[in-house]
Amino acid sequence: MATTVHVGTQATAHSRKDLTGPALRTFFRIAEAWGLKEAEQMKLLGLDNRSTFQTWKRGAVAAIPKDALERISYVLGIYKGLQILLPRTADAWVRKPNEAPLFAGRSAIERMTSGNVADLYVVRQYIDAQRG
Repeated sequence: MATTVHVGTQATAHSRKDLTGPALRTFFRIAEAWGLKEAEQMKLLGLDNRSTFQTWKRGAVAAIPKDALERISYVLGIYKGLQILLPRTADAWVRKPNEAPLFAGRSAIERMTSGNVADLYVVRQYIDAQRG
């Protein structure tokens, strides 16, 4: 899973087309590793339409919105950080209750699937801070 997705202010429609396929393939591999349900995957992607989700999952989309690329970028960063921090238990960590104030006893996946991109951002920051 060496795919890197960088979403900056210059994410044009052309670059989004180039990033869409690799980003979605990587996202769905991470979702499988984490054992995410369809509803959780949709929340992480910022989708509320199941048919759109199924289209994306089939790879039958030319370019996904910038917001979705940003969300996937955070998920990738969280995944990568966890693999470095907890090589043996990284994938299970997202479902474990966490007593850190950021999570208040809930799991990371509960925080990440709130629907707000800001929650993905703060979980990513938390993981990066744990790495030092």
